[in-house]
Amino acid sequence: MTAGEAAERKAYDALIGLPEREPVALLADKGYDADVIRADLAERKIEAVIPGRSNRRVKIQHDRALYKQRNRIERMLGHLTINRAIATRYDQLANSFLGMVHLATARYWLKFALRWLSGQDRW
Repeated sequence: MTAGEAAERKAYDALIGLPEREPVALLADKGYDADVIRADLAERKIEAVIPGRSNRRVKIQHDRALYKQRNRIERMLGHLTINRAIATRYDQLANSFLGMVHLATARYWLKFALRWLSGQDRW
């Protein structure tokens, strides 16, 4: 979590250190378009699926089909913000806010699992 107005790329170091295994690709928005981040990803042999900012002189290509998968993450976050405590971030402490995110995620997952088990959700 970053401060409300902090640039996204400031969270990159913490983000890339999270997974237990290295990802094959990093799907991120234009906020992560920086030469330093792209160089670090290349060094780690991670594909950068990040569209270039509009003010770049040299256009950078990215896998558009893979980038579209990022929409699934955005939709899931949209579902979580239905919970008012998450959308407005009432909690001042990061741990309390993270606890609310965990509860909302579990609630969302249970709703999905119950629909799937009852046969109402089609694949």
